[in-house]
Amino acid sequence: GPASRPEDWRLAFVDVETTGLVPGWHEMIDIGLVLTDLDGAPIESVFVRIQPEHPERLSEGARQVNAFSAERWRALGALTPAQAVDSLVRFRNRAAAGKSVLMVAYNSPFDTAFLDHLFRGTGRSWHELFHYFVLDLPSMAWGVGLRELTIHELSAVLAIPEETLTPEDHTGLTGATFNVSAYRALRERGMKSPRARR
Repeated sequence: GPASRPEDWRLAFVDVETTGLVPGWHEMIDIGLVLTDLDGAPIESVFVRIQPEHPERLSEGARQVNAFSAERWRALGALTPAQAVDSLVRFRNRAAAGKSVLMVAYNSPFDTAFLDHLFRGTGRSWHELFHYFVLDLPSMAWGVGLRELTIHELSAVLAIPEETLTPEDHTGLTGATFNVSAYRALRERGMKSPRARR
């Protein structure tokens, strides 16, 4: 595993944008993925826009966050769900080059539920991308004594730039990039804390 053979592992920092909060009713409309080593040093990234099959289910809250419209997505070259799955698996297989990949997300149950629906909708499994275990950033923060749960609160405490709040610029890739920064800041804090307690 990663403890005995860290060089055989990669982290995939993931963030998804969706048409709402209910997996299986609402759909993924984009995903950003930043592949790193176990220290969080970036290796490569990918961004995929997905044309949802039910754009009419868009919630107003989601639209305010990510500025989705079916017309805008078409103009930006969004892929079908099947094309998106193929593209993600191809990226993972090439960029990870035979290494095991652990997914890391901010509130990972949300992202894994939407990934699961996207992949199962095309007759496939999201485990083609990632290991069974998934890491979660708020849980990591909790483990080093922080009780802030939102990105806004945690970025302030960690003194890192918050992800963009401009809907047209807010994508899975801006989220995944933020997640890398949060991980690195939390890792630094975690490495300091045992010495600080002595």
